Amino acid sequence: MAYPGYFNPRAAASPYWNPYFETLPRAELDRLHLRRLQQLVRYAWTYSPFYRARLEAAGVQPEDIRSLADYKQRMPIIDKTDFLALQEERPHYGQTGAVPEEWIAHHCETSGTTGVPLRIPLTLYDTERYGEGWCYGWWAVGIRPGDSFYFAFNWGLFAGFWSAYWAVRRFGGKVVSGGGQSSEGHIRMIRRLRPTVLLATPTYVLYLAEVARGMGIDPASLGVRFIYTAGEPGPNAVPAMREQMERAWGARANELLGVAELHAYAPGCPTGEGVHVDESGAFAWVRDPATGREVAEGEVGETIVTSYANLAQPLLNYRTHDLVRPYYSCRCGRTGLFYQGVVLGRTDFMVCVRGTNVYQAAVENVLGRVEGLSSHYELVLTRERGLDQMTVRAEPQPDCPEAEYPALAARTARAIQETLKVRLAVTLVPPGTLPRYELKTRRIIDQRPKEIRYALERQ
Repeated sequence: MAYPGYFNPRAAASPYWNPYFETLPRAELDRLHLRRLQQLVRYAWTYSPFYRARLEAAGVQPEDIRSLADYKQRMPIIDKTDFLALQEERPHYGQTGAVPEEWIAHHCETSGTTGVPLRIPLTLYDTERYGEGWCYGWWAVGIRPGDSFYFAFNWGLFAGFWSAYWAVRRFGGKVVSGGGQSSEGHIRMIRRLRPTVLLATPTYVLYLAEVARGMGIDPASLGVRFIYTAGEPGPNAVPAMREQMERAWGARANELLGVAELHAYAPGCPTGEGVHVDESGAFAWVRDPATGREVAEGEVGETIVTSYANLAQPLLNYRTHDLVRPYYSCRCGRTGLFYQGVVLGRTDFMVCVRGTNVYQAAVENVLGRVEGLSSHYELVLTRERGLDQMTVRAEPQPDCPEAEYPALAARTARAIQETLKVRLAVTLVPPGTLPRYELKTRRIIDQRPKEIRYALERQ
């Protein structure tokens, strides 16, 4: 998509990257989705052996999809594990591909944080479509072509930030690749090149600020005006994290929700209260993971996504395992499906402690507001006497005396109980104890029996 502001100053002042899609009434969006989904089902049936077999097993023909309800209820639900098994049987892509392998222009993979990486083939056309959601989000917060984007991570095979690179090229911005720099090297490069946008995972943004201060550099003096994150819960999911980022860097922070194999499909709302599905690139609906029924507006469920951005390996009715709270309107004026608070948790990390559902994002919000705690913590899941338990392991601020650890732990546990109405054990460990990550931070440490984890993954 060409940057409209080069030719039309009025477009440059618009709050919308794509005014047509971002303000299209729901009924019209649904009609458009139905036409596109019908074409995509026909495409998958024709070219993907995997989908033809799945549809035949379900007794569904492409012409049976006559409504969005048909699509949600009759199209088989697809899970990542379905593809992993086939890819292992017949590398690289098994029966899941829909184009000849010689048409593949780019090979990516998922990060592998929840298991074996999924291989992601992309045609040249796919790379032009995949990642458009970033552009919607950047534009919404005031980023414009002419801004320079610093990528604070290794490129590698991870699809998530490759999509950001493709998006910067479409957006008209300047790419500044941090490559394999050390954290200190990133700070030196940012100080020298003065990029205006910092792209990284949210916890790495906070860690870079910590590194800069250790070098005697105020991160707010480095010229970064915008922070845009992905890969894990960020500033819209955890407002306390937003406050930490913006205070440290003196920059506006926002985030994008994506699934590497699907699309960078849900850029941040400019209100900072959640994300909007980029409905030009994906169709999403939300279901109760226990019953499979679509949830009502405002209820928590699992988001099921179909991508229009990957024709090499189509993903239709794809389980994300992300728990969200959907709404169909937003005070920002955008009509795309809105997820308040971004991702609240995951179906495979769902914990019910003494009858109370405990969501990762809710715990993170409490921890971010406890004075004396750092941004480094883990949530350890165990099962005792048939019941799930969650323990918080956290680092205090470096200047916190060890003698004050018990009082800080008690204050943290009390804040969690008062806010979430559940008691969680809190353990403090010395600063520097917990691992640091450049890409996705591993917040959830699941120590429950393997059979429990497997059963949750298959729900």
